Amino acid sequence: MFYHLITLGCQMNVSDSERMHSILQKMGYVHTDDEGDANLLGILACSVRQKAIDKVYSRIHKWNKWKNQRNLITFVSGCVLPADKEKFLKLFDLVFPMSDANQLPEMIHEYGVTSGISLKRDTARMPLNENIFSLWNVNPIYHSNFEAFVPIQNGCDKFCTFCAVPYTRGREVSRPSKDILEEIEKLVRGGYKSITLLGQNVNSYGKDKKGEEISFAELLKQIGELGEASGREFLVYFTSPHPRDMKPEVIDMMSKYKVLAKMVHIPLQSGDDKILVKMNRGYNLEKYREIIHYIWEKLPEATLFTDIIVGFTGETEEHFLNSCKAMEEFRFNMAYIAKYSARPGAASYRWDDDVSAADKKDRFERLTKQLSGISENYNKGLIGKTFRVLVLGKDRKPGHLYGLTEGKIIVRFSSNQESLIGTFTDITVTGASDFSVEGESTVHAHELKVF
Repeated sequence: MFYHLITLGCQMNVSDSERMHSILQKMGYVHTDDEGDANLLGILACSVRQKAIDKVYSRIHKWNKWKNQRNLITFVSGCVLPADKEKFLKLFDLVFPMSDANQLPEMIHEYGVTSGISLKRDTARMPLNENIFSLWNVNPIYHSNFEAFVPIQNGCDKFCTFCAVPYTRGREVSRPSKDILEEIEKLVRGGYKSITLLGQNVNSYGKDKKGEEISFAELLKQIGELGEASGREFLVYFTSPHPRDMKPEVIDMMSKYKVLAKMVHIPLQSGDDKILVKMNRGYNLEKYREIIHYIWEKLPEATLFTDIIVGFTGETEEHFLNSCKAMEEFRFNMAYIAKYSARPGAASYRWDDDVSAADKKDRFERLTKQLSGISENYNKGLIGKTFRVLVLGKDRKPGHLYGLTEGKIIVRFSSNQESLIGTFTDITVTGASDFSVEGESTVHAHELKVF
């Protein structure tokens, strides 16, 4: 019996898929990259973006046609809004939240696929288990042998008006720190070089268990001490922190421990205070500025990543220009810029989507162009400097590899040594473009050429 699993959306869904692979393989299923060979077809969906949902519909319509030719079962899970779930119930054989993933063997057995009989099941009556801990207790099958995602928190209590996450993931729940540290220690012993702590609001970690669990800053401290005691070279990242919960102690810990990577992804969403209020973000530009200034003070070498939405309901040209000013002030190395799209369930879905598609496209392009110039200027300042780079794989250009600096700047360099993939190596930057740099290995310089 073969299965094929499609994962859409963010890194949290990727992490969940690693545990889903483990569940399916324990059931006796064998993974196949060819969906045409699979008896079990699944999707971890993402209701946060309409494009991701469109991909779900495209796939399930094709799969349901295959049912006329052979016996198979389909399922969907992941981040799914109630409105999308109601539609999926009519299209998929099984629809369930990720917190119920451990019950999949029982679901499939009840469905009848193990006996070769395909029966329709009313999944709308399935009891919902909002306890995510059973999924966290599954040993994942990691997507890489040197990079890993470690979930530490799930859900969100912030209820930003544009966001669907509270309605897909539920309220904030923290994973026990003991389990987190055990997973990280296991990864370090296994030679993993890059570990990313995941959560919708990682720096709210422990707030749902006051008096019973440590804070996010304390968690970073214990991870830092684990790293020092290990004597191994690896880096720990986290995403994403919410500015409302960003404490100076978090930055202090990052400055103290070498394994805590000097890169901060902190979503701004808008550079205009009125839009931030409308978004229910819970901070203004001055509060955000204080956080960035503290990062610059304690971590002057750190890179800054952010998220920005353009074309949010009610955003005028003046509001947008304030986002442009913020981009210029904070000099982000990378910004994930999104054109606003209303999502069912989120508060803003009830409001008029009054910014035209043409204006959204124009603002997206202008802000992206601004980001490109800022990033290129920063990268040019790296020329002549040497960095430790985690080599990720073969570049699209023949005879070249690529990797990331500690600050997640993309580095490309000439080399045919695939044995470097998954290891750290020293690279001297020789050239720069807007979102990447070029370099030369200091260890194997005689084998490399500048491009």
